[in-house]
Amino acid sequence: MPQIRYLLATAALFATAPLLAQVPNDYQSNPKFVEAMKQGKLLMQQRRAVFAKGEFSKANKIAGGACWECLENLYKAQIADSDFKGAVDTSGRLETIASSPAEKSLAEFDRGNAILVKAGNKAKPEALEEAHAAFQQALTSYPKNLAAMFRDGETLARMGKTEEARARFTDCVSCARPDDPARLRAEHFAEDPSLATKPVAPSFQVTTLDGTKFNLDAMGGRVVLIDFWATWCGPCNEELPEMKHIAKEFAGEPLVILSVSWDSDDAKWRQFVQKNEMTWSQYRDADHSLTREFGINAIPHYFTIDSDGVLTSEMMGEGSNVEGRLKKLLVKAHAAQKLRAAVPSQAAPGE
Repeated sequence: MPQIRYLLATAALFATAPLLAQVPNDYQSNPKFVEAMKQGKLLMQQRRAVFAKGEFSKANKIAGGACWECLENLYKAQIADSDFKGAVDTSGRLETIASSPAEKSLAEFDRGNAILVKAGNKAKPEALEEAHAAFQQALTSYPKNLAAMFRDGETLARMGKTEEARARFTDCVSCARPDDPARLRAEHFAEDPSLATKPVAPSFQVTTLDGTKFNLDAMGGRVVLIDFWATWCGPCNEELPEMKHIAKEFAGEPLVILSVSWDSDDAKWRQFVQKNEMTWSQYRDADHSLTREFGINAIPHYFTIDSDGVLTSEMMGEGSNVEGRLKKLLVKAHAAQKLRAAVPSQAAPGE
């Protein structure tokens, strides 16, 4: 299960306040520079990071080797391509050209992030220490860098420094905007830092077809099934009766289903949903931004998330035993509900 991808997506949602001043440079009007940047961004949208790296490197060369935008995009492409050694190197180059404390903080965050993902799920203590030091530097340079604050909380949790991790997540809650969709995740991690050591889905908020706000981190205590599909996808259509069965079978259970469509035609999608009586939450990922956060490139694709917000499984294609997995997760959710209900009586005076 690609845990690192989800950790990255989680941190990315804590968008650092606008750090970079856009200063026009002569190279920005160079047609070759413009084309290289355009192609690089297009390749990233197409999830072809290995080729995007070359375009961003080309643009940086045209710009004289010190283009912040080029290097930041190169860094993102390297992370997407799992070229973590290259990402560490690029973050170092960003540090050398930083022109403000905020820029320096962003580059230091990038370095810590690259070190952490390079280390993987079973990171050695020295790698965690190195990443922690980079995040601390980032926060010293720019104390409001929420991405560094949150990522450092994750790192401290993995180091077994529970109370220090709790303090970092609490700081995130205090500093994050009330409307930040990822603020809830910081609250959950502050309550139980051990959750930060487990695989989690990206923190996100979308507006569904019926106008309801769907925030993954507001689903506490419920199991979540996320289904990526499209009206034009044959295997997805074959799986539709199973999805309808699940929605009906588990009605009234602590289960939330979100279907995420790849359709580009809004009217066709709406008509299909209505015609097929898809009564659960529906969202059209028009720009594939949510798809990129989950790091997928094929449908149908399913993710199950337990009542603690932990990503428990990723399934792709036809024949996935989604219902069987949900039954097991719902048993756990009901047990957790009973336990929570029993706590007040256990703590009652005189007992």
